[in-house]
Amino acid sequence: MKFRAAIEIMPLPALLDPQGKAVSNNLPNIGLPTVGNVRIGKHVTLEVEADSREAAEGLVNDACTKLLVNEIMEGYTFRLEEA
Repeated sequence: MKFRAAIEIMPLPALLDPQGKAVSNNLPNIGLPTVGNVRIGKHVTLEVEADSREAAEGLVNDACTKLLVNEIMEGYTFRLEEA
């Protein structure tokens, strides 16, 4: 079976997010003073061929922990659906 994963990778809450801070600081300049606390991360999609949903979840976790995510600085979540 083929599955599609949507992965969200975000900086850990305890770490500074310079990109998010820059955006937050400039929102009032474009007329959005009530929007703030911006955190900027990455969105990754990929397709996985696996025999079961559990096997596909394992493969996505492996891809995240071995390549896509720096677990010292980032956390991740993902959604999995049949493609």
